[in-house]
Amino acid sequence: MIKQIFVNLPVKDLNATKAFFAALGFTFNDKFTDDNAACLVLGENIFAMLLKEEFFKTFIKKELVNAETHTEVLNAIEIHNKPEVDEMVAKAVAAGGKDLRTNDYGWMYSRAFEDLDGHIWEVFWADESKFEKK
Repeated sequence: MIKQIFVNLPVKDLNATKAFFAALGFTFNDKFTDDNAACLVLGENIFAMLLKEEFFKTFIKKELVNAETHTEVLNAIEIHNKPEVDEMVAKAVAAGGKDLRTNDYGWMYSRAFEDLDGHIWEVFWADESKFEKK
């Protein structure tokens, strides 16, 4: 079984990206943070490695996707309640992100925003006890 997950995302301006996520209330693991990368703590064993584009490219042979014009991944994060979803998206927009959409399915409420580099973050809350199987 997996012990931890580190999702790696390329970023143009590491300091601006760190400030953006700090404005949303996130912290960083200093052990894995330096001038090339920052380890964004998403949960107990869930992290996003925010790597300067030049450094990110040292790990790949394929062309880097431009997240401002193409989508390769949706980063979905579940939080504790519906008001926290709205609060996080409001903070993201205030910090320079873009509000993308809102979906309310009754049992699940979600919103999405783009960060400074165009990566999409799906923030949601769900009450699975109210989920209706079809």
